[in-house]
Amino acid sequence: MLAILDGHVMAAAEARIPVTDEGLLRGDGVFEVIRLYGGRPFALDDHLARIGRSAANLRLELDVEDVRADIEALLERNEVAEAALRVVVTRGGHRLALVEELKALPELLAVATVEYAPTRILDGVKSLSYAGNMLAGRLARERGADEALLVTPHGRVLEGPTCSLFVAFAGEGLVTPPLSEHILESITRRRLLELCAVRERPIVRDELAGAQEAFMASTIREVHPIRAIDGRPLPAAPGPLSTEAARAIRARIEHELGAPLP
Repeated sequence: MLAILDGHVMAAAEARIPVTDEGLLRGDGVFEVIRLYGGRPFALDDHLARIGRSAANLRLELDVEDVRADIEALLERNEVAEAALRVVVTRGGHRLALVEELKALPELLAVATVEYAPTRILDGVKSLSYAGNMLAGRLARERGADEALLVTPHGRVLEGPTCSLFVAFAGEGLVTPPLSEHILESITRRRLLELCAVRERPIVRDELAGAQEAFMASTIREVHPIRAIDGRPLPAAPGPLSTEAARAIRARIEHELGAPLP
């Protein structure tokens, strides 16, 4: 796998940043993960716009066009067609992008709720400070689930550690928590709101017992159906709304890339 560090392409294993960089020491920096289809990045402009906003909100100096140039140089040398592209900018001023293998995911997800309090000062920032998100996933797996579902101490349902949540309730259709709940504005979430009939409203934990179907959504997962929440199987997995959402997002990806997906 290849990486580019401050404009220089190299093997990912050879990329180094100084141990004094506060991106490493304090998680002070920003990042994006972009899906590659046939070696082409999907929604690149959206990801670049978001990393620019994240950096501005974090008061981190960043020239988005330098990041774009890094990505273009890296992809010219990349030979891995189906992969993820991670982009990182650190407080020490280092720009890093690297190609990563796509991780194997189960066909259907079992999720477990994990209590989590969003850090409101980081609203609108996709920062390197992801230790809490990663721990939530580990706690869920310790309970036999595949992924965590973050819920506030007051019982408000938020999102997954790296993905948005959509739930269908009887007589209501798809709903998703609003951004005002201090969740990340996901690029895939935004497209699904355009493509599907989805209502944005707060969801409380007790409501999950009545979920008919549900799915997580993200750049890497696209639409990932949920089969169980806290050990309770959902009536449909995948359900018809999840299946239609998956079809719609794949069609949008193909349209924006201008080519059919494998």
